Amino acid sequence: MKKNDPRLGRPVEILLVEDSPSDADLSVEAFGSSKVATHLNIVTDGEQAMKFLRKKEPYAKAPRPDLILLDLNLPRKDGREVLAEIKTDVMLRTIPVIVMTTSPADRDVWKAYDLHANCYIIKPLDFRQFVELIKGIEAFWLTLARLPPHEAKLTVS
Repeated sequence: MKKNDPRLGRPVEILLVEDSPSDADLSVEAFGSSKVATHLNIVTDGEQAMKFLRKKEPYAKAPRPDLILLDLNLPRKDGREVLAEIKTDVMLRTIPVIVMTTSPADRDVWKAYDLHANCYIIKPLDFRQFVELIKGIEAFWLTLARLPPHEAKLTVS
């Protein structure tokens, strides 16, 4: 039986921004075997991701994600643009963003961190390795790391 995150008192909300149906299916299957209760929300392009995050139709009732898994090469709005928008928006920038892509290019890694990605992961092609990757994300981000609470009030110093 999966347990709600004891720190949050509920399942962990994850937004997966992924245009590949097979990679999205792998993520669903891998998180399905997770020990921590998760709710995986999936959008397939960058414009949908920003509508989801800003609660624009058809996502007016979308939950605020605790964690975002972001592909870089997306249709309609590139993952780099999405990352830049998230990290410059005062209401969204505290959400951890894990870039999860097939690109090993140094320029992509550099750009993602320059845009304040919290992590850069190269997606494995093998299913077993993909499941291990998701378990690693779960072990660190959903077990060891403390995710920002939703109720946090912004303070300006």
